[in-house]
Amino acid sequence: MAGAADPQQAIRAGLAALQAGDAARAAPLLREAAGALPADQVPWLALGNAEFMLGRNDAAEAAIDRQLALAMRDVGALLFKGLLRERGGDTRAASSFFQAAVNQAAVTGCPPPFADLLAYAGRAITSAQDRYAEHLHAVVGATVSPTMRTALDMLMGRTEPYLQQPTMFYYPFLPQKWFYDPRDFPWLDDMLDLLPQMQAELAAVEDAAFSPYVVTIPGRPSPNNPLLDDPAWGAFYFWRNGTQVETAMARCPATMAALELAPMPRIPGRAPGALWSRLKPGAHIAPHVGMLNTRLICHIPIRPAPNCTLRVGGETRTWEPGVPLVFDDSVEHEARNDGPEERVVLLFEIWRPEIPAEDRDTLLRLFQAIEAFDVN
Repeated sequence: MAGAADPQQAIRAGLAALQAGDAARAAPLLREAAGALPADQVPWLALGNAEFMLGRNDAAEAAIDRQLALAMRDVGALLFKGLLRERGGDTRAASSFFQAAVNQAAVTGCPPPFADLLAYAGRAITSAQDRYAEHLHAVVGATVSPTMRTALDMLMGRTEPYLQQPTMFYYPFLPQKWFYDPRDFPWLDDMLDLLPQMQAELAAVEDAAFSPYVVTIPGRPSPNNPLLDDPAWGAFYFWRNGTQVETAMARCPATMAALELAPMPRIPGRAPGALWSRLKPGAHIAPHVGMLNTRLICHIPIRPAPNCTLRVGGETRTWEPGVPLVFDDSVEHEARNDGPEERVVLLFEIWRPEIPAEDRDTLLRLFQAIEAFDVN
């Protein structure tokens, strides 16, 4: 160390020694420079690394803290601080520093020398979350309500608090529910009584009767949707923009009769919409939200298929024979068919049950006014 009176020369020599893996030489050189230079000229990360290699974790953490005082979002310093907190037995603090580093790296990138440590941080975060989950489940027990299960998933970062995000009209103060219990809609039982006839009607309809669900509306821009004009997501309409489809009425009387049992909104030119929605093998309906939160969407499985899923918010379900799905499509949702068979559901909209009759009347007039303005 003798002869290193110039602190800049000490830094250069210390960095060279560290690069060569000689922490015993690097550390005193970098300490000497740190004692002679302003804090913002000291390579604190390098000094922290040298001290760490020597097993001097307290000294290493002190150096890392100096760097974080200068640059609180320094990815390398955050990672090193997390590692040192982990070695010190403080796993909660370690996770917080690791998470801060991961978040910052997602924005500004990670310096290449810290890539391996960043990957380790990701694994450490996952491991800590798993231990945290085990601890919480041990306390509250395995048998909890669906609401509490979702709340716990949010607490542990396993899902997000997905909320209603309709693209056109938002009706305030509604409950934020992703799926509804079909038992809350007694008329669904009467619809299910007609399921065998509806399935027979589907079997009698040829493939060519379906058209792509996503199409360009004349006079409007084409939707930015990968399934545009793609028959992988097909539709056979019974009601379209508030009008009954006459050919469907003649071919599928049982299905039309079933739809008459549902409290569908009746808005000329706009609602209801009702169709067989077909998803072919390999099709993926990308995450999206509906236009309104004044309705719910119902699915009655007419032809369920294996490995088909519907995610609404943070919950994913499958279509099971004879089991309707009722959900809020103003919450982000997506559907997949990862199986070998096509899936067909009867899809239709209903009024949200929480909206009182007087507001439904007001909404009817409002949407009619919107439709009239569109026409004029």
